[in-house]
Amino acid sequence: QVQLVESGGGLVQAGGSLRLSCAASGRTFSGYLMGWFRQAPGKEREFVAAVRWSGGSTYYADSVKGRFTISRDNAKTTLYLQMNSLKPDDTAVYYCAANSGALLTVRAMDYWGKGTLVTVSS
Repeated sequence: QVQLVESGGGLVQAGGSLRLSCAASGRTFSGYLMGWFRQAPGKEREFVAAVRWSGGSTYYADSVKGRFTISRDNAKTTLYLQMNSLKPDDTAVYYCAANSGALLTVRAMDYWGKGTLVTVSS
């Protein structure tokens, strides 16, 4: 059974940094698109960043380009999201997700974690 377990969320001041982790298990993710999404209070879930597990191509939302970096550790089957220069607008629950296809939409993702809360204070 596939499990995606996020960790690393917390409270940070604006301008600070956090690193989120997502431990993936239950299947081989070779060829999968692994991503991070977020959902702020009262808003829809949105795409943040993704990486192709094999090959390492990366994709970012415009709102986080230059501030966030997605990476993966193949040996540990762990996905990371390094978040720098955090802003109050980055406050949200961050979800790890996996898709066997090519789309980076909420509906296209096959598997989801339960999320980790990131709160950025001003």
